[in-house]
Amino acid sequence: MQLRHIANRGLEAPAANALHSSILKTPLVTRELPAPPVAAAPVAGPDPREILSSIGEVVYDWEIGTDRLTWGPNLGETLGPIASEALDTGLGYGERVARESGASRYDAIIQSGKTDTGEGVPYQVVYALAQPRELGQGPLVWVEDTGRWFAGPTGKPARAYGVVRVVTERHEMERKLALGAQIDPLTGVLNRAQLGEHIARFLQQAERSRKPFAVLLVALENLFALNRTYGYDAGDEVIASLARRLRENVRACDVVARHAGNKFALVLDNCDADETLFAAQRLLDLVKGAPFETSAGPIPASIRIGGVIGPREGRVPHVLLQRAEEALDVARQNNGKRFVAYTASLAREDARLRSLQVADSIVSALNERRVDLAFQPIVHAATGEVAFHEALLRIRLPDGTVASPAALLPVAEKAGLVRLLDQRVMELALERLAADPQLRVSVNCSVLTVLDPEWPERLKAAIAMNPSVSDRLIVEITETSLIEDFETTRNLIAVCKELNVKVAMDDFGAGHTSFRNLRDLDFDIVKIDGAFIQNITNSQDDRFFVRTLIDLARHLSLEVVAEWVEDESTARILRDWGVEYFQGALYGRAAERPTLDDKRTAAK
Repeated sequence: MQLRHIANRGLEAPAANALHSSILKTPLVTRELPAPPVAAAPVAGPDPREILSSIGEVVYDWEIGTDRLTWGPNLGETLGPIASEALDTGLGYGERVARESGASRYDAIIQSGKTDTGEGVPYQVVYALAQPRELGQGPLVWVEDTGRWFAGPTGKPARAYGVVRVVTERHEMERKLALGAQIDPLTGVLNRAQLGEHIARFLQQAERSRKPFAVLLVALENLFALNRTYGYDAGDEVIASLARRLRENVRACDVVARHAGNKFALVLDNCDADETLFAAQRLLDLVKGAPFETSAGPIPASIRIGGVIGPREGRVPHVLLQRAEEALDVARQNNGKRFVAYTASLAREDARLRSLQVADSIVSALNERRVDLAFQPIVHAATGEVAFHEALLRIRLPDGTVASPAALLPVAEKAGLVRLLDQRVMELALERLAADPQLRVSVNCSVLTVLDPEWPERLKAAIAMNPSVSDRLIVEITETSLIEDFETTRNLIAVCKELNVKVAMDDFGAGHTSFRNLRDLDFDIVKIDGAFIQNITNSQDDRFFVRTLIDLARHLSLEVVAEWVEDESTARILRDWGVEYFQGALYGRAAERPTLDDKRTAAK
């Protein structure tokens, strides 16, 4: 069989011929250069053995069936002490492959899973070789093994030709570069990107060993004050010194990583709850016991720690980190505890504390007049012109940012504050209506407000101050309010009718109100829940349901608003079905000032 592939690294033809001869174990043949015009001795070509040795390469021929492995004559010069033991079989050579290798020649050939179609199958693999034990523990030799294997009659690998090239220096350089990408440059510990991978590894180990491990988040306190007092360079020195102190006081099997600017993550192997408490207390004492030496002098510092036990409290890295963060948040509160371990009860307590904080922020916003409105246009489906606006709640935080209503309203409902918010929204809407005679506004009322027996009287009193606004006000009541208390909802609608205020059913379709209940209530408008609108171009079921709702509303002489109209395809379908009004991103998002007489999108 002739050699079909070999990496000659740019050798001239005579050298390539010699390499082929070396592999086949035939005598090397050199070609004489053309004789000069005058008589001269023949000039031999370059010695292939010297060439291959100089670039750290040796060729081989492996007969897989018999396991006979034949090397080029420069094997010893290339692999050094490793070649002192017989390497004339694939098994013998495989014994020299070090544990640090990710794969081997055997893996690249026998387990390749590829098929030889007649030209052979190329392979390339990098692995480490170790010298025989009797010679002592010498340095590993990293090699790049490049070749091509050929199939036998059964289609399985039968023979391989290749070149082994020593790449120890290159591998070491690549290892250092890879390590640099994993290390935080300031502290010398692992960076955050590597932390998740290590936690995943600990989770896999825990599944096999059934032994727990701990994830600790260690936060340096008062970093802002340190930077302001001693300067940013000294602050960086404290952070770097803290990392060093943490690393020096954990085991070799543990992991230390920088999680954020002033926070470090520790992953402690084989560590239960009691051992975690002991380790955390030890770290607290180590940091508190001695100041950190910096260019600005000794600087005392303190830390707080939140911990979680894996895999008991989480089976994926981000959950464990999130729960360690929750425990750290509790530890940072001024309750005297510098270490807090996560538990399910802690999560409930944390949620309670967060709810209290949100409730306090809502009360502050009401007292400080930081509750405001945004207006989203609702347009005529036929023309795209603005018909009226929905007033939407906005709460501004002390720093001027706007809090998400989705995060605030559930807490407001549980804390009994939603009725105060509804009352404020109604007051602001009536003020806007009184100031702008062209404005029409719809105001959404929560279930608690609708069921409040005192609210109708408050609405009467508010409109009595400026009766001219009543016919430009629309009160939106969610369909779920009907399920809570049908009679109270009907009485409220009756009061609105007395005041000449229109009433709309919001989220029509979400509560599955019976036809009888809908017929017995004097609504003017129904707003179809956007959850059914957003996918009608793709869902036959949604199209059928929305069409049924529209037909029902038309039968009862109710005007229809379609929510969440995001694209013209959806608008075209709804327009063909006779929907009167559209609301959604296609026609405008909520803004601080309502837009009047604005043709958003021309009807098509």
